[in-house]
Amino acid sequence: MIKRVPVYILSGFLGSGKTTVLVHFLEHCKRNGLQPGIILNEIGETNVEGHLFDNQRVVELLNGCICCTLQEDLKETMDELVREMTESPLDVLFIEGTGVANPLEIQEVLLSTPYREQFDLMSILTVVDASHYTEYQSVFSSSAEVRKLMTEQLVCGSLILLNKTDLVSDKQLEKVKQKVLKIAGEHKKLVECAYGEVDANNLMEKTVGSLSVGNSISPASTHEHHHHDHSTVQTITLENLPPFNQTTVTKWFKQLPPSVLRGKGYLQLDEPKQLVSFQYASNKVKFTPISSSGERESIVILIGMEMDKELMNERCEELLQLGNR
Repeated sequence: MIKRVPVYILSGFLGSGKTTVLVHFLEHCKRNGLQPGIILNEIGETNVEGHLFDNQRVVELLNGCICCTLQEDLKETMDELVREMTESPLDVLFIEGTGVANPLEIQEVLLSTPYREQFDLMSILTVVDASHYTEYQSVFSSSAEVRKLMTEQLVCGSLILLNKTDLVSDKQLEKVKQKVLKIAGEHKKLVECAYGEVDANNLMEKTVGSLSVGNSISPASTHEHHHHDHSTVQTITLENLPPFNQTTVTKWFKQLPPSVLRGKGYLQLDEPKQLVSFQYASNKVKFTPISSSGERESIVILIGMEMDKELMNERCEELLQLGNR
């Protein structure tokens, strides 16, 4: 009998901390001598987090959402992995969808023939930003699409990671937990964490159980699941940027409008001269020095919902002016 490769799907809204959790997963694999495979999905045309996965087996699915426009690409990727595993076996596979992906669609692929014979779906981890959850679920501060999407991600998740708990009070955290479990289901396992740091042994447990959604849905109803309207999701890409002062560009990030939910990329700092990667979420930005070797150029990718075009043009012009001072 063929030993199936355990698979973990990472889901969660924009800026919730999925990639950080994935990095912790990979550190656990390294400590335990496990050979992981990674499938990364990005809405935009460029993956600016490749430096996090150097020397790893990574397949990038870019410029679309794995749950709809790129689902055939996912199947082709799975087919390629099956062929490669005859010579280069995998011990575990991680699939990280975009922040606007419904994990049910990925699950359906894994539970269909022939993939269910090769892969064993262990868990669908839905990462939730505790500091912004209430805001995203409010009819006054978010769109119906955002609320529907986050509900889908919670309902489909078999393990809920409540991240960024360090940014909220104990009272607020308790309210968020109650709201999350009311939607996800009281029976769901919920793990609190900050900076995506969780005991990897908890993450590696099988939490999907006997779910077999992909096997019980008829072709007609499956087709309905594949229709998603991501029309309010927008990306802005800025390239060929000059060097920046870190303090000045940090202030620029913190003044971005709430409609900008996520930012990532590379920037060249002027003092000291250093190439850094940056992660922007929850109105916070983090810079990490990286090697300037390779072909990494300065690039800023902003992802948001219903961003005001005129306002964002102004903000982008401001950034360019900051670099030219």
